[in-house]
Amino acid sequence: MARTLLGALLNKASTAQTPVPLASRAQSNGRMFGTGRSAEAQMRAMTATGTLFAIVDRTSNATALVDWKLYRKAKSGRAEDRTEVTSHAALDLWNRPNQFMPRQEFVESQQQHFDLTGEAWWVISRAKGVRLPLEMWPVRPDRMQPIPDRDNFLSGYVYTSPDGEQVPLELDEVIQLRRPNPLDPYRGLSPVLSILPDLDTSRYAAEWSRAFFFNSAEPGGLIQVDQRLSDDEFNELRDRWNEQHRGVANAHRVAILEQGEWVDRTISQRDMQFVELRGATSDAIRGAYGISKTAIGDFEDINRASALAAKSWFAEQQTVPRLERIKAALNNELLPMFGPTTQGLEFDYEPPTPPDPEIEAQQLTARANAAAALVTAGFEAAGTLSAVGLPDIAYVGKPAAPAPDTSLSDWQDSVAGLLGDAFENAQRWVAVEHDDDHTCGPCREVAGKTYRNRAEAYADYPDGGGYKDCVGAQYGNPCRGHVEKRGRKGEGS
Repeated sequence: MARTLLGALLNKASTAQTPVPLASRAQSNGRMFGTGRSAEAQMRAMTATGTLFAIVDRTSNATALVDWKLYRKAKSGRAEDRTEVTSHAALDLWNRPNQFMPRQEFVESQQQHFDLTGEAWWVISRAKGVRLPLEMWPVRPDRMQPIPDRDNFLSGYVYTSPDGEQVPLELDEVIQLRRPNPLDPYRGLSPVLSILPDLDTSRYAAEWSRAFFFNSAEPGGLIQVDQRLSDDEFNELRDRWNEQHRGVANAHRVAILEQGEWVDRTISQRDMQFVELRGATSDAIRGAYGISKTAIGDFEDINRASALAAKSWFAEQQTVPRLERIKAALNNELLPMFGPTTQGLEFDYEPPTPPDPEIEAQQLTARANAAAALVTAGFEAAGTLSAVGLPDIAYVGKPAAPAPDTSLSDWQDSVAGLLGDAFENAQRWVAVEHDDDHTCGPCREVAGKTYRNRAEAYADYPDGGGYKDCVGAQYGNPCRGHVEKRGRKGEGS
């Protein structure tokens, strides 16, 4: 027996019941919430004014450009400990939702629907006899209707095609993203509804401006005649006037009146204020979406620092909430459709917030100081880095003290060999020994000996201290002698 439209939806077995009825019996019998006309009007509003178009285009593009990855959750529960999964059917589906639409276009399309109507709908496509999702399609919100259920909240959905065909869909064939509506738990809430009068005002103001320029961009006037005209005379005068003077191309042409007098009409202050309404309407539209002027390309009176701050604000306040809503749909509704293979997996997006070099430098300095303080206090150096959020770096201990710089001495010794006695007398090396009862014979004999350069001095006194032939060193008594440079003659030893 063929299933009826409602039978296919209402006879579906349920797994849970709502604690209180959220839909009336009449609605449970097939009467739908909302109307498609309102959702369609909200989507058409995108082309009603440039401000709304710019807002929706900017938010949907920013959301679509963010990259996504699939991760396996870590036991620690920390995001930085997760392992990236590069091969999975769910990841392939998200990267290519269907054969005609890459992920970026899919996300941009569904985000346009969401920003205009407060709803986004994904319809899941499966092959016959296969429960795994094969494709996803974004569909227009005005063509989707949820079927409320008094006991189970929701029985399914109905999609109405452009030809009027109604297609029943099961709960696991549809993913809905919506901005909660305080008056309707089944449908989303659109910011466009709060600015419909402003959109109408903007459209009327645009038509007024168009008519103003169409009529030569000048205020209107009157042709005054001193006698009553017949219908034929009136039509002839009107047609000839419009033919010769109406339109911007005919502005300021000299008028020749065979009969009648032209009476000018000056533009009023009220008319000028009507033109300014379009600016006020743009402010109202931005207010409904919480968008600043800079977010849609108005960079008047802004510097580089303010621009960076505005970019960061847009990412945090506009892009991230939209990404979080998509993330919830992927992890809570799409991934479970792939069965046990997705246990412990989750989708996540790359942070859209632009990095702040100044803040990053401050954070790095603070972490490095914290790590140094912990190591000084006695904590293990290897584990301290991860504790303060720094990457693992091999710890090799404190560096050795640098060797003394001998480049100057080497240069002086080389020059001494070139200049002869003049430099030798100024920079000679001399052996210095203690002269007492403990001084051995070899040390007493070498005391006062001068050397041409350091190499010669160090040959007798390795590293500058301790005579090589000292007898005391043979008995464990270190030599007290050393070599040192002697100043110029007459300046002391």
